[in-house]
Amino acid sequence: QVQLVESGGGLVQAGESLRLSCVASGKIFRVNTMAWYRQAPGKQRELVASITTGGSTNYADSVKGRFTISGANAATITVYLQMNSLKPEDTAVYYCNAKGVNMSPYWGQGTQVTVSS
Repeated sequence: QVQLVESGGGLVQAGESLRLSCVASGKIFRVNTMAWYRQAPGKQRELVASITTGGSTNYADSVKGRFTISGANAATITVYLQMNSLKPEDTAVYYCNAKGVNMSPYWGQGTQVTVSS
C-alpha cells in the first residue's frame, strides 16, 4: 500500500500564494507518477498537475504559468504544488494522487484551499 499525507491548504486572498505538500510512504517503489487533483463544490474532480519520477510535468490549462509541481524524487516521493496568483475559481479540495506499475491509484485525504475575492 501507499499512504499519502497532504498539508498546506488554507484561506488566502486573490493574488496570494500557497504551497501544498504531499508525502508518500509505503510501497513507493512502484510509484511512477504523482499528481494533484482538485474538486470544487458541485463539480467533477479534475487534474491540476502531474509529475513523473523522471521529472516530466503536465498542467491543466487553467493553471499554466501560475502553478508549479515539483518533487517526486524516486527515493522520497515528496511532491509540492506551488500556487501563485490564486483566483477565487481555484477554490476547491485538493487531492494528492499516486500512480504506478501494477498498483491501483492512491489518494490522499484532501486539503481545502479557499481563495477570497
